[in-house]
Amino acid sequence: MQQIFNFLIRNKNNILFLLLLVLSLFLTVQSHSFHKSKFISSANVITGGIYNWANNIQTYFYLDEYNQRLLEENKQLRSLLANTRDTTALTSNLDSISLDGVYNFMTAKVINNNYSKINNYLTLDIGENSGIKKEFGVITSQGIVGIVDHVNRRHARVISILNSNSQINAQLKKTNHFGSLVWDGKDPNIVQLIDVPRQAPVKVGDTIITGGRSLIFPQGIPIGNVVRFTLDQNESYYTVYVKLFNDMTNIGHVYVIENEDKEEIQALETIND
Repeated sequence: MQQIFNFLIRNKNNILFLLLLVLSLFLTVQSHSFHKSKFISSANVITGGIYNWANNIQTYFYLDEYNQRLLEENKQLRSLLANTRDTTALTSNLDSISLDGVYNFMTAKVINNNYSKINNYLTLDIGENSGIKKEFGVITSQGIVGIVDHVNRRHARVISILNSNSQINAQLKKTNHFGSLVWDGKDPNIVQLIDVPRQAPVKVGDTIITGGRSLIFPQGIPIGNVVRFTLDQNESYYTVYVKLFNDMTNIGHVYVIENEDKEEIQALETIND
């Protein structure tokens, strides 16, 4: 302890200088919007670089699992191609997925993934330079992941479905009964489909998919299976508990979805009569 005091005394001038320098920089950033925006942008670049470095190490230990997923996905695509007369008809054979409108798919790597908080996010290794924008959907070959909510030049942040602020339109695969997909912050494997009308013939084991009332996700992307359901106090709506197909604790590569018709549809819907 005495050595620490001696060190502080010997270097008190240098320490005081550093403290004043940090304080002055902090006050400059806080009082000038231009400096603040530059600082935030630089911090995002540094954070993205750190995430990339850490993810490269983590990815090495999961190569076998990621390769197995790619093999399984390639097998499914080959099966679709083998049963398709030409590639233009391919999209009509993707099980229940509806690709009405024009959807573009871009690949990305997850370089950071939170799942233990109440509001979780993922970070992708692509951003504005790759054409990524806010409100693009994010999925894997297993199901949905979330929606892009912030973008800079080289990275994008995704609001995970494991986020208390996330609300995604979803429905029962076997009917057109739909609700809002939310998360109660408890189990990272279970999400809730709320506001499902009592008339819906819900059963344990039913499949939940994305609904057709969203401009972000195509209809029919798988989400999970029903494990239980309860009625609200008024016995008018179900809360359906859904076990996710995706393992949200282990997301490596994803697909980012762009709906090219989205802005045109939104502009049409906002026209005043």
